[in-house]
Amino acid sequence: MQGCYKGGGQVESFLLKGLLIGLLFGLPVGAVGALTVQRAWSLGVKAGLLTGLGSSAADCLYACMGAFGLTLISDFLLRWQTVVTAVGGALILFIGCKSLFRPQEEPLPDQAGLDRAKLFFTSFAIGITNPAAILTFLFAFSYFGVSQVRGWGDGVLLVAGVFLGTYFWWGTLSALTRLIKRRTSRFQLRTMNRIFGGTLCLFGIIVFVQLFL
Repeated sequence: MQGCYKGGGQVESFLLKGLLIGLLFGLPVGAVGALTVQRAWSLGVKAGLLTGLGSSAADCLYACMGAFGLTLISDFLLRWQTVVTAVGGALILFIGCKSLFRPQEEPLPDQAGLDRAKLFFTSFAIGITNPAAILTFLFAFSYFGVSQVRGWGDGVLLVAGVFLGTYFWWGTLSALTRLIKRRTSRFQLRTMNRIFGGTLCLFGIIVFVQLFL
């Protein structure tokens, strides 16, 4: 009985620590956060959730590299970090400029279908082009005392917790965005898209400034 309890406690510990790491990792508002808010505002909660899902999937890949010690992949990404990050910055700038200079009007009922693949993969691409996330997860795992994963089961629970934590944040952000929109109907979609587009452009510029510095 004591052994079973101890095992259950370890399972709970890895899952809860992964959940906490995921929440802390998702909280800082960056390019994906701005993109999630924009899409939730323009297209609805489902669009925000799909955008957040892409980012959470990218975070899970990096968390897997840290949890399971996939050094071959992580070393490759870190070696080419400048190039990969520049690609991500260019993608953020492209999305921002498109929204800034070609803001969409409110979609018509027969045009409201979501391009789910596009919503998912654009945020996934932005998330996966941030190899520095590997180092962030390694630091977080070490800080929370889970840097030494003893088996696949512990690693799966840890990564699952990271996914649930990040995705909970994106879901909360999407729901809050729609709630705010209902209470502030005076802001037109075109105006808000310009604001979000400008914010994304700013994040893209920051990426390149950091690369040059």
